[in-house]
Formats: sequence, C-alpha cells, structure tokens
Amino acid sequence: MFAAGFRKGDLVHNTFAYHLTPGGWIMHRGARALGCPVVPAGTGQSEQQVQAMAHLRPDGYAGTPDFLKVLLDKAAELELDVRSLRKALVSGGALFPSMREDYRERGVTVLQCYATAEAGLISYESADRAGAPHEGMIVDEGVILEIVRPGTGDPVPDGEVGEVVVTTLNPLYPLLRLATGDLSAVLPGQSPCGRTGARIKGWMGRADQTTKVKGMFVHPEQVADVVARFDEVARGRLVVSREGDGDAMVLRCEVEGEPDGLSDRIGEALREVCKLRGGVQIVAAGELPNDGLVIDDTRDYSK
Repeated sequence: MFAAGFRKGDLVHNTFAYHLTPGGWIMHRGARALGCPVVPAGTGQSEQQVQAMAHLRPDGYAGTPDFLKVLLDKAAELELDVRSLRKALVSGGALFPSMREDYRERGVTVLQCYATAEAGLISYESADRAGAPHEGMIVDEGVILEIVRPGTGDPVPDGEVGEVVVTTLNPLYPLLRLATGDLSAVLPGQSPCGRTGARIKGWMGRADQTTKVKGMFVHPEQVADVVARFDEVARGRLVVSREGDGDAMVLRCEVEGEPDGLSDRIGEALREVCKLRGGVQIVAAGELPNDGLVIDDTRDYSK
C-alpha cells in the first residue's frame, strides 16, 4: 500500500468482501499497519457507497479494478463529488492498460497487487514520481517464490514462463510450495524504485482452465456441474470475454432443439453454482469445438 502511494492518515475505502473471504481483511490489515483508517465498505450497494464516499472524503480505494469504475460512474450519475479519491490499490482481477489510463484521466492513480486467499500478498507494483507503474511486480519479502513447469514442480530458468509456486513460513498458517495455478516469469534486474527484491512479470494467465471473472474464480468442474443438471445438454463451454470495461461470461450449450424455458433454467443454475450472472446460448449438437476446453477465456490482456 505504501508503494501504491498510501501514507499514514489516509482514509481507505475498502470494497473487498469481509464475509467468507479473507480479501477484505488482507487489505484492512495492511492499511491499519500503515496507520490508515479504513471504511469497511465491502461489496455491492454502489449508490450507498458513493454517498458514503462523498460524505467521508476517502483518499484511496482498495478493491477489484472493475468495481472502481462502477463507483466512479455511479457518482457521476448521481452528481456526487468523490474527487477526494486520488489513489487506488486493486487486485482480484485484471487491470487492463486501457482501464488504468481511464482512471488516470479521472484523476486516480491505480496500482495493482497479486494475492491469493491462502497466501495473502505475493507481489505488488511500484511507480515513479508521476505515478506511472514500473515494469513487473516486486515479490513480497515474506514469500519464497518459484516459477515451475506446470504439472511437474520443476523450477524453470529465469525468464521462462511457468506456474507460480509460493512458500510462506507463517507459524500460524505455514504453506509449503503452494501451486497457485497462475502463470508468470521472473523479471531480471532491480526495480527502478530502489526496492531490491525479486520481480515477476505479473499475471500471465492460468496453468489450468480455471479463470477469474469479476474477481471470482470459476472452475471447469463448476461448469460441468451446471451441464450435468440438464439431460437435454450434451456439452457445455463457458466463454469469458469483455463487454466494455467489465467481464462477461456466456455458457454455450449443445442441445437438440430448444425446449421452452431451458435457457432461463440453465442461467439460474449457472448463477447458483458460480455465484455470478452469465448468459446462456443454445447451439446445435456438434457446434462446439472438440478441443477439450470447458472454459474459453477470450479476453485480451494486452489492451
């Protein structure tokens, strides 16, 4: 949080969930350790949140990249002044370059960190004096990080893309070589900010088909669970994409014909299993590619 520009006394509006997930508490604890009071806003209720922001005048935001746009747009819609917000530390989803630039134009400098529920913080960005992010992400000092060949556990040479494996020697919750399923690579050299820790290139995709949608993991077995609930569906494929500045997902299902109400029932099951809303598209038998993919992530992380 210090690397993202937060300083002692800054008021932090924390929109990570506090209920049944450690995300809210991870950010909360970091802010309090830095000496920052926290508004424990949690998720949802965008109108109430921007009303609170206009009244309390927070200096910074913590949460997913997408939800920051939701709040800024809602504040503009309600003509509420949230210009006190000048900095943000985001995680739980991809921070696309176009999204970061949009926030910069709105007066908010956004940096990101990479964390997991099990290990907490793994790495984070730093920036120059103008707020522009330096290349790569600095590995947290309390983490032993390895890049391994997916499925083997064997370390790869520096610079080669592989799966991120972390060890944390926390006496309360030690983790030995936790395979995160995320892809990255070691970035040579030292960060221009002066921090001497090892660096990685950042998040470069998943070693398996598991993907994040709106900050939530969606697993192939969840898609299989939805499909198995309907005898009419021969095969299913979840397509994840971008719609504007937000994540979107559509479950494409191979069905003979299209029974009345089937799409709605599948959509309800998808929301129940994945805890996310998604569209449903009925396609003819044999139309889905026979390539083994259950989740097809079509998002372009370079834009």
